[in-house]
Amino acid sequence: MTKYLFPALALAGALNLPALAADPHTITMTGHGEVKAVPDIAIVNAGVTINASTAAAALSANNARMNQLFDALKKLGIPDRNIQTTGFSVSPQYSNGDSNSPRRLTGYQANNQVTVRLTDVSRTGSAIDTLAGAGANQMYGIGFDIAAPAPLLEKARGQAIADARTRAQTYAQAAGVTLGPVLSISEGNGEASPRPLYRAMALAAPVPVAPGEQSVTADVTVVWEIH
Repeated sequence: MTKYLFPALALAGALNLPALAADPHTITMTGHGEVKAVPDIAIVNAGVTINASTAAAALSANNARMNQLFDALKKLGIPDRNIQTTGFSVSPQYSNGDSNSPRRLTGYQANNQVTVRLTDVSRTGSAIDTLAGAGANQMYGIGFDIAAPAPLLEKARGQAIADARTRAQTYAQAAGVTLGPVLSISEGNGEASPRPLYRAMALAAPVPVAPGEQSVTADVTVVWEIH
């Protein structure tokens, strides 16, 4: 057993790298894979904020503006399933006040936020223009996503395994050992999350939109037996 122990200890001491596991007969390595693609989904987040002297007035005005917004989106051809309310609140508003005058109630604010999912990225600009024209006075930002990331994630996983093997072979060669069979493979968080583009409070039509590329990533940890 001594002839197996020495190369592993020599690598850990000389290179001071975490490549070798606690078991001197194994080597553990991480790998990363990344595949890029043009996104085919756009996600627009907008809303309406209304201030009024009473909560009822703020809510009524906000409801009317939101109904106009929903009607405009439907006329644009966006299905109901792709329009979702994601935030709503009615809150009192107060003056700042100071040591001589305490805070006082000045009115109420009603907020309503909607998320619109577009399956045609080329229509993102027109959707933003439609939202602004229909009364949206808050633009919380837009993001992009990939409708079917599974094939891309599969490629990224293959890249991650290959990356881990290349790294492991480099360290094993430096230690004077060879890789044996794989003992375990564990995966981190592979993802293709929406990519935010910008945040704006006011919009001017037409709105130029550039979706760019979306990254789908995979990270793995692989343990090999060494000889």
